[in-house]
Amino acid sequence: MNSDAPAPRSFPEALARRALVLDGGLSNQLEAAGHDLGDALWSARLLAEEPEAVTAAHLAYFEAGAEVAITASYQATFEGFAAKGFSRDRTAELLALSVELARTAARRAAVRRPLWVAASVGPYGAMLADGSEYRGRYGLSVAALERFHRPRIEALAAAGPDVLALETVPDADEARALLRAVRGAGVPAWLSFSAAGRRTRAGQPLEEAFALAADAEEVVAVGVNCCAPQDVPYAVETAARVTGKPVVVYPNSGEEWDAAARAWRGRPTFTPDQVARWHRAGAALIGGCCRVGPATVRDIAVTLGR
Repeated sequence: MNSDAPAPRSFPEALARRALVLDGGLSNQLEAAGHDLGDALWSARLLAEEPEAVTAAHLAYFEAGAEVAITASYQATFEGFAAKGFSRDRTAELLALSVELARTAARRAAVRRPLWVAASVGPYGAMLADGSEYRGRYGLSVAALERFHRPRIEALAAAGPDVLALETVPDADEARALLRAVRGAGVPAWLSFSAAGRRTRAGQPLEEAFALAADAEEVVAVGVNCCAPQDVPYAVETAARVTGKPVVVYPNSGEEWDAAARAWRGRPTFTPDQVARWHRAGAALIGGCCRVGPATVRDIAVTLGR
């Protein structure tokens, strides 16, 4: 974008101009700063207990070159907070706070480029905190999943984010529910599936899953996150072809989670040369998920010419 051009007035307008750099994993940045996330609320707990830590994590990514911060609301739900004794009103306040903390980080960032806030809407399984977010197939109807997601989407939309991140969606049925729930919210959204190979985590072909969003006016980008870097090329090509929309990708580092040992194994396989290929193939929102930190986001920004 020409430095003399007027700043984009909306997230969709910014996305139409050029590829945008997403942030990395919020949880790993918080853990690197010494915060214990061993709780069913995960990073959402810090919204109530240490909100400044969330702002600091967002700021680290903005200063590394990210142009979009994804809020700490991934695991923030009315049901999850209620289980910890929070009232419905207090939960709504914390959801709104997640957006404001990212805005605060954007104001503090010593950069002269437009910065955007994406309000995270994680899957139903994230609230369960039992790993089912990576399996899907919860045994709930699409209508029941819509009833679960709608109040949180409405609360987040009311807080005024630039975009809603319907992310880490493991199941096409849950995608259907989210697309219904976001209708009329008044905020654009991206839809991002958690994938394994050429299928969703629940086993549906990605081609069919992406197609659900093709005619959804609210959805401005479609893609994958929380997957292995090697799963991204097929997703980029397929999402672009099936939907005709910009593609969003933010994979994990490439390390593998050992559930028995509760530790990451292997070496990162996420490299800047992959980012260049994804961009050439049509990816317009590029960042990282689990185990991707500010150093990698800085590499992404440099690769994209920021």
